[in-house]
Amino acid sequence: MKKNMIRRILASFIVLLGVTLVAFLLVRLGGGDPARMMAGDTATLEEVEEYRIRMGLDKPWIIQYLTYMKGLLKGDLGYSWKYGMSVSEILSTRLPQTLILSLFGFGWACVFSIILGVIAGVKQGTAVDFGAMFFAIIGQAMSTVWLGFMLILLFGVKLGWLPIQGMGGFKNMIMPGLCIGFGFAANQTRLMRSGMVDVIREDYITATRARGISKGVTYMKYAFRNALLPIITNIGGQFGKLLAGATVVENIFNWPGMGALLVQAINTRDYQLVQSILLISSVMLVVGNLLADILYTVVDPRISFN
Repeated sequence: MKKNMIRRILASFIVLLGVTLVAFLLVRLGGGDPARMMAGDTATLEEVEEYRIRMGLDKPWIIQYLTYMKGLLKGDLGYSWKYGMSVSEILSTRLPQTLILSLFGFGWACVFSIILGVIAGVKQGTAVDFGAMFFAIIGQAMSTVWLGFMLILLFGVKLGWLPIQGMGGFKNMIMPGLCIGFGFAANQTRLMRSGMVDVIREDYITATRARGISKGVTYMKYAFRNALLPIITNIGGQFGKLLAGATVVENIFNWPGMGALLVQAINTRDYQLVQSILLISSVMLVVGNLLADILYTVVDPRISFN
């Protein structure tokens, strides 16, 4: 298992190397002139060229990329000309905010979907089951943007229960956290319910019940663990969508995280900042998938890490 884990980690590094190259090319193919934006509309050609030289944009792309990679190997994410400070300093204040919000959305969605999915799977054909499936369908079809604005109108404007934007106490986190986790919870509820239904129909569950073991013990001790497997498998892929959703949600609720920062960096053609945000997001996605694979083998040791 150790060899397979090392192999997966090495493969992850190759993926991240590819991400750095793709991000580097995309920001430069996106158009716009960072030197012109920094110098201002009234700047002369000489002043713009001076900024271009200072920013290292006068060199060929291959030299710029190698310089960027050399900095990464030293732990240097680059310098943001827009903010006038190192990218590491900027992300040190923004990354924790995104992680807090994403983990809150991820946490409530996991707990809620597992509980609802288990109950729906056990109570097939009941009102709870139909309600859970309705939630799963609506939640996966619903736009994050639309949900965000509806929450703002209802709980922020009409009822005045929750703050509309910004970061403060726990109340500020509720609406954006609900937005981030809503679609994820719907997807996981459907999988959990489907997993429970399939496992309950297995012969070993019937045999366990025939031995006189209570339904509750049978379902929770034997069925639940196996029904979790598709949930764990799906977490890695869904985590990427959750991070992408955080970008939209942070802009809707003016949450000071990496998502809002990414939009600002793209608009101002802040190359170093955009590349670093994409790289950090990719690292979190790769780590999430790796942890999901490891957890999968822990839940079911019969499955090889391959």
